[in-house]
Amino acid sequence: MAYMETIYLAGGCYWGLEDLIRQIPGVLSTQVGFSGGHIKNVCYKEVTKGDTGHAETIKIEFNPELLPLKQLLLHFFKVHDPTTPNQQGNDRGTQYRSAIFCTNTDQKEIAMEAINLVEVSACYPGYIVTSLEDFSAFYPAEESHQKYIQKNPGGYTCHFIRDITF
Repeated sequence: MAYMETIYLAGGCYWGLEDLIRQIPGVLSTQVGFSGGHIKNVCYKEVTKGDTGHAETIKIEFNPELLPLKQLLLHFFKVHDPTTPNQQGNDRGTQYRSAIFCTNTDQKEIAMEAINLVEVSACYPGYIVTSLEDFSAFYPAEESHQKYIQKNPGGYTCHFIRDITF
């Protein structure tokens, strides 16, 4: 069995973000849901109100021998705009913030390195606003939201892979 690590990333609407992340070689599985808030067992309808503190989040299980965490995070920074506070495309609110929910201190250190690398690259105008948050809980979204773009080709997404190098 392959070695596996889990990290939780938020970068706007989770439908498009999940679709791009799941295709990276070394990603073993993805699941969309919610992290970072103050309500337990939250659902999509509650999160859309914008007052739960939760962000739309991707749970990512990956093999760090095939996909080092830093490489995964740099890809994350290519598929969303980490300079727009609480917004991706037309989606606005704290539930669409850019965040990395770290499960341990090693992840936090690697995430800080990745953020610094993106910041000094000057590939984005403005400062990186991605927050580093300690992981506390993940609540899976309803089944209709899982693999949404696969189920609904041409469905809404504000994510794309930017042609940038950090």
